[in-house]
Amino acid sequence: MTRAFSGRDASELTPDRLAREELDTDDVRIHPETLELQAQVAEQHGNPQLAANFRRAAELALVPEAEVMSMYEALRPHRSTAEELELLARRLEAYPAPLSAALVREAADVYVRRGLLR
Repeated sequence: MTRAFSGRDASELTPDRLAREELDTDDVRIHPETLELQAQVAEQHGNPQLAANFRRAAELALVPEAEVMSMYEALRPHRSTAEELELLARRLEAYPAPLSAALVREAADVYVRRGLLR
């Protein structure tokens, strides 16, 4: 079963219900389990990179939106120091979002090599 973040079954999420304002914000957010199912489909079709993206998205679905936007801003070139990116990775691990934390550390390594840190 695919479902919204609210727990509602996807079959209940219709444009008519949205137009009648019968859906809440969490009804139109994707559930982490749905993202995991999409990751499995991507793997079955030979697309491991897409599967990894879906799995990181599943982790981030549990992180508050304002926090995600703050993290996105911190990952832009010349916005953070190596230490700040390490702190960001640790915050992600605490959610827990270990795949996303690993990606932040990988980005930090690339930023060091390319001179993209603040």
